[in-house]
Amino acid sequence: MADIDCIVAGAGVVGLAVARALALSGREVLVVDAEAGIGTQTSSRNSEVIHAGLYYPEGSAKARLCVAGKHALYAYLSERGLAYERCGKLIVATRPEQVTKLEAIITRGTAAGVGDLRMIGPAEIAAMEPEVSAVAAVWSPSTGVVDSHAFMLSLQGDVENAGGVFAFGAPVTGLRRAGGMMVVSTGGPEPAEISTDLFVNSAGHGAPRLAALLADYPAQLLPRQAYAKGNYFALAGRQPFRRLIYPTPEAAGLGVHATIDLAGRVRFGPDVEWVASEHDLAVDPARAASFYAAIRSYWPGLPDGALTPDYAGIRPKIHGPSEPMPDFRVEGPAAHGVQGFVTLFGIESPGLTASLAIGEEVARLAG
Repeated sequence: MADIDCIVAGAGVVGLAVARALALSGREVLVVDAEAGIGTQTSSRNSEVIHAGLYYPEGSAKARLCVAGKHALYAYLSERGLAYERCGKLIVATRPEQVTKLEAIITRGTAAGVGDLRMIGPAEIAAMEPEVSAVAAVWSPSTGVVDSHAFMLSLQGDVENAGGVFAFGAPVTGLRRAGGMMVVSTGGPEPAEISTDLFVNSAGHGAPRLAALLADYPAQLLPRQAYAKGNYFALAGRQPFRRLIYPTPEAAGLGVHATIDLAGRVRFGPDVEWVASEHDLAVDPARAASFYAAIRSYWPGLPDGALTPDYAGIRPKIHGPSEPMPDFRVEGPAAHGVQGFVTLFGIESPGLTASLAIGEEVARLAG
């Protein structure tokens, strides 16, 4: 018999949602993480946006899980009394030739089940956000912002209330199949070897490295890990917006956008900076020059000296700068042939929004 029913590697927002879904289905769950607590990597270094689900190709896992996750997340936050705001978002075209891209976003979002998108013109944009300069915009009323840490703490509580336990400072150092079970080795102050019927790889940046530890995992299915740093700058002085302001999307990201937190403070980012390491988290103040240029395309009134370096996060990419953006990979034995193993690759944005739906997807794959 296995020592425990299932182990989830990774205590970010997605790993927590996966552990919650498994624990609520009646499984005995252990969550292991190399860090000292929950959500210390990508989950604590993002925009905290609840995405509507309008950017992703029809039929993709991103589109399906984002839309389902959005509805589940709003319901969860409301039921638990957790902080969020459905503030809405404007995706702006600052040049006439960008309008066709906005039309394509509406078409794609509608096909994915986002039924509340509409195009608006300069007069309505000015009425909603007087500081914004744009020739057209997509209005997305179901976009919002959330206190992601409060959400993660609530998920952790759900896991623990359902009998799940956490082991922090416990990196996975070995992974193999033996005797019809997965055998997991962990390091840290208290190294252990634990057998389990189900192992879920939700290790974010570390997911490809972790899967590579498993000799039975097909080498041709291992993705190449790449790192795209997103830098954020804070805005000093008067706060100009009441809604999220996004430019027309660019390659590898959604452009330098304006987000607001639950206190109404504005920050800008992320940009896209390809780096060699997931640990490269310093924000170079010199990048402010490109931020000023990008922001002034839709907010000409940005004062000189108003931006200060804030923080950076790393997107767990499974593609390089010149490659098309792939879909989420949430794969069980039917995809890779390894019994008792579910792996998640490339869970970047909209991973926070999709987290509860991803948890349910893993629970279904686990049987």
